[in-house]
Parts: sequence; C-alpha cells; structure tokens
Amino acid sequence: MATFQFDLVGPERILYSGAVDAVQLPGSEGEMTVLPGHAPVLTTLKTGVLVITESPQHGKRVLVRGGFAEINATSLTVIAERATPIEELTPEIIDRDIEAAELQHDATEDYDKRREIEGHIAQLREAKVALTF
Repeated sequence: MATFQFDLVGPERILYSGAVDAVQLPGSEGEMTVLPGHAPVLTTLKTGVLVITESPQHGKRVLVRGGFAEINATSLTVIAERATPIEELTPEIIDRDIEAAELQHDATEDYDKRREIEGHIAQLREAKVALTF
C-alpha cells in the first residue's frame, strides 16, 4: 500500500514523524481521512482524536486541541495547539481541562467568547467519551 509522510508537531515536542497509510483528522468542518495522493488542503482542527494508521491493524491515537493541518499529495503536517498521546491521558487530566474552561467561561461576559468556550467544553466532553474514560 502507498504511504505518505506525516508530521505531528505540538508546542512542546514533535509527537510523530514518519511514513503512514492514513490519518483521520478532527477537522473544524468535520472528520476527514487523509490518504496518499490527497488533494492540497489547509484546514483548522477542533478538539478531538487524531488517528494515525501506520499499517493495517497498527496505529496510534492522539488527543489534539486545536491547530491546523496542511495536506498535499505526498505529505501531511499537523501543527497542534495542544496534543497528548492517548497513553499519556487520564480522565483526571481531561476533567481538569474541562474545569479550567468552565472557570474561563464564567469569568467572561463576552458573548462570542462564551460561545467559543462552550464549544471547546463540548469537544472535550466528546473526546473523553471517545476515549472511553
């Protein structure tokens, strides 16, 4: 099967760099799967689980919280605002992030900011369920 280069960069470190079969992204406009030969696209990411398929029946999952993806026929680069491999997550970490967002929500009177934070909280809750915590 054909592969393409995938690089996942978080604020603290490079989380992944190598040849992959496919990557499923939590795009802001909806989930999307990137395969070799994909048309060029630049998209933003929402909070969700990024699924890396290295080979059939073998892959990795990473919780990303915002960022963007640059896709072309031979490569995919994701620059994540925050990214944590699933094996490093616990329910308590996600609960702390939800609590921090709720405090931020309660501290602002800006209607647009409140709606943005509400969306972020909903995405974190969805991610927690998707991770089966």
